[in-house]
Amino acid sequence: MDTRQLKYFVQVIESGSFSKASRQLFIAQPALSARVARLEEEVGKPLLLRSVRGVVPTENGLALYQHAKFILRQLDEAIFVARRELADVRGRVTLGLAPSTACVVGLPLLTHLAAMHPGILLNIIGALPGHLEEMARTGQLDVAVLFSPTAASEMTCEPLLEEDLVLVLPAGSDLVPPDKRSITLAEIAALPLVLSSPTHGLRRRLVLEFERAKLNLQPVAEIDSLLLVMRYCLAGNRATVQPMAATHALDAPERWRCLQISDISMTRSNYLFALPPHQLSTAASIVRMELRRVVTGLVASGTWPGVQMLSAAANECSGAVPA
Repeated sequence: MDTRQLKYFVQVIESGSFSKASRQLFIAQPALSARVARLEEEVGKPLLLRSVRGVVPTENGLALYQHAKFILRQLDEAIFVARRELADVRGRVTLGLAPSTACVVGLPLLTHLAAMHPGILLNIIGALPGHLEEMARTGQLDVAVLFSPTAASEMTCEPLLEEDLVLVLPAGSDLVPPDKRSITLAEIAALPLVLSSPTHGLRRRLVLEFERAKLNLQPVAEIDSLLLVMRYCLAGNRATVQPMAATHALDAPERWRCLQISDISMTRSNYLFALPPHQLSTAASIVRMELRRVVTGLVASGTWPGVQMLSAAANECSGAVPA
C-alpha cells in the first residue's frame, strides 16, 4: 500500500464513481479500477459497494477513507513546511482555547511559534467552550480546541486528547486525609465545592453523575472564571472538579493536590478543529500542526499529567463523506 493508492481510493469515494475519479486523476478507468482492486486485496475486505449508480464506501472503506484523508493531509503539510523557509510563512491566525487548555498550552505554543515561525501572529482567544463553539460556527476562529466532535460542523475535526476530570484542592488542605489517593462521589458531595454555572458542560456532566448516584450536588459558589475558581479554592480551603490542566491557572501546579474519582470514570475528550482546507491559510495550517506537536511534547514530558493522546487518524469526527 502506498500514498498513490490512498489518493486514488479517496478520489473514487469523493467522486462517487470510477469514471469521474479517472477524469480527475488523469488515469484510465481500467487502470484505476485495478489499483483499487489491489488495495482491497491487500486490506482483505471489500472497501466499495459498486452499482450502476456509482460507488459508496463499505464500513471498512469509510474507516480507511478517514485514515487516508488524515495521512494525505499530514503528508502535504509536512512537504510544504520542508520546502519553505520558516521565516517566509506570514499571517495572522486566531486560535480558540478553553481557559484550562490555554493555561497549560498557551505559553509553550506562543514560545514555540515565536522561535520556529516568527512571521505568524497568533491571536489566542481564551473563552468558555460555549462561546468558542459559537465563534467557530460563525467563522471567527481559524483553529480551536473544543470538547464535542459536533461543536462546529463547518470545520474539520480531529481527536486530540482525553483528560481525566479530578477533584482539585489546595495541597495543604485538611478536607481530605493526606494519605488518600482517590475519592468517591459521595465523599465529594460532602465537600465545599466551587463549580461553574449550570450551563457549563463540565457542570452538566457532574449533575448527571450525581443524579445517577442519587446524590445531591450543592456547591458553595458558582464561578465561570477559572482563575477566580482556583483563587477562591486556595484562599478558603475549598475544592473543585477540573481537568489537571487547571492546576496551571496560577502558574504553581505544586500548590494543588489532585485525587482521582474512584467510583466512576470521568474524562473529557478534546478535539482539534480547523477551517476546511479551501479556507485554511498556510499560517493556520502550520499553527494546527505545531499545536499538536506542542501538546504531544507536554504530555510526553509529564508537564501535562492526567492526559492520554488520541490518534488523529482514528476518526474524522463527523464521519461524513464529502459530496
